Order: sequence, then structure tokens, then C-alpha cells
Amino acid sequence: MSAELVLQIVLTVAAGLIGVGLFGALSQQSIVMVMMGLELVLGGVLVAGGAAWFFLAPELPDAQMLVVLALVVMAVEMAMGFAVTIAIYRTRQVDMVDMATDLRG
Repeated sequence: MSAELVLQIVLTVAAGLIGVGLFGALSQQSIVMVMMGLELVLGGVLVAGGAAWFFLAPELPDAQMLVVLALVVMAVEMAMGFAVTIAIYRTRQVDMVDMATDLRG
């Protein structure tokens, strides 16, 4: 397979992840489902960015480290989001986005 075909396939997968993630984030009311949709969007952006960097500058490891760093930051961000979601549910028994708009204690 040629490099251009591989890049097209990877970018198509990334666009699919971003599209499904946007649909999930915008169409769901559950906080957890919205967060999962946002996670798919960020994953698609990482796949597209990693593929572009790999095909534009394959000899530089800086891009690979940046993708790994972004993945770690994304995992920490989602862990914090789930912790906040659990805290909101425990204090108010709220699991829908519309009911969690007032976050003042």
C-alpha cells in the first residue's frame, strides 16, 4: 500500500471518530455519555494529528512524544471529569446535563 492511501485511511477513521463523537456529545443528556462523546472527538483529533506528523516528519520523535503527552493529559482530564460527575451524583442524585447546570455548592 502506498503512503498516500494509508494516510487517507487513517484520516478517514479519524474523521469518523470525530463525527461519531460530536453526534454523541450533542445528542445525549447523560453526563457520562457526553463525556464519552468528547473523548471520541479528542481521540479522533489525536489520530489525525499523529498521522499527519508521522507522514510529514517521520524522522522526528518529537511528534510521537507530543501525542503520548496529549493522550496522558486526556486520560487525566477524563478521570477528573468522572470524579466530578460522581461527586455531583452523590450529593444531588443528578445524572443528566440539564439538571447539573448549577454547580455552586
